[in-house]
Amino acid sequence: MQIKNIPINKGNYNSFETPEREKLFEQYKAEGWEKEYQEYRKNWVQFPKEQIVNEYPLLVDIELASVCNLKCPMCYTITNEFKEKVNAKLIDFELFKKIIDEIAGKVPALRLSLRGESTLHPKFVECIKYAKNKGIKEISTLTNGSKLELEYFKKIVEAGIDWITISVDGMDDEYEKIRRPLKFNETLQKIKDMHQYKLDSGRHKPVIKIQSLWPSIKKDPSKFFDTFMPITNLIAFNPLIDYLQNDSDIVYIENFSCPQLYQRVVVGADGFVMMCSNDEENDHIIGNANTETIYSIWHGEALNKVRALHIEKDGYKNLDVCKRCYLPRRTESSETSEVNGRKFNILNYVNRNQNIGQ
Repeated sequence: MQIKNIPINKGNYNSFETPEREKLFEQYKAEGWEKEYQEYRKNWVQFPKEQIVNEYPLLVDIELASVCNLKCPMCYTITNEFKEKVNAKLIDFELFKKIIDEIAGKVPALRLSLRGESTLHPKFVECIKYAKNKGIKEISTLTNGSKLELEYFKKIVEAGIDWITISVDGMDDEYEKIRRPLKFNETLQKIKDMHQYKLDSGRHKPVIKIQSLWPSIKKDPSKFFDTFMPITNLIAFNPLIDYLQNDSDIVYIENFSCPQLYQRVVVGADGFVMMCSNDEENDHIIGNANTETIYSIWHGEALNKVRALHIEKDGYKNLDVCKRCYLPRRTESSETSEVNGRKFNILNYVNRNQNIGQ
């Protein structure tokens, strides 16, 4: 069998963090389930590498909301194509409970976000509490932070959330140009308040990760890092990917095979299950959680056909979603930078414009 190129965590982030803070971030994430966490992370790598289809996925993404309250220029959710293809809505709470009832005790991690803003769901706190009470070990979400006032943050902490990633693209005017209509100082103050509350209550969780687009901070990454380092657990940045599907001259890595097919299942707010977390427009549906179980979808014919294609040489190119995806796309160290004397390479995608909104 031909050796496959299976990039496990590609695109999650480029780090300009210190090794000490990265280690502490992992330590706090594992707090309370250390042994199981190590097994979970080991399997996250091993299952794709050895093409092991476990009884259940390691992670289930449940999109609480496919709607958003921002108008960011690089986001696909504001395009007419997205609005035509995707049933923008909030997930039905009974469907959410149905999924949790099945996967509790079998799936270690739950992510409560995908395309929209998860905190817009009126039962966001109840979703966290229900899943945590059923025994889900790690509950995380990605958010723009717009609703994270201190009193609301306290509620989701008490409900049991373990990990919050906040998108903060740039600072000051740059942030406000991208994250419309949010104001930078208001977002910064929310993060300071959350940090102080964790300190005052002696909590390590939820861990707070800040995520930014590289073009929005490249002028002064040290200022960005120094601003958020004292009040967060991890700071990361991403190169700009082809959210708007403008690219045509795409260069791929050799012998790509996708790790997600052995790691996770992604349920949209309407209950339809997507092939992966990068199928933003529901182009390749593999099941319906309203009428099927997660188990049957995970082991079903539709997903197994995708796995079979990914085993073939360049078989993924038969799938439009995969051809557009950033995971098989080649990267290059096109620039370097530094933060407080720590030098690092910027891995951008080959032939990818790094101007936000293009």
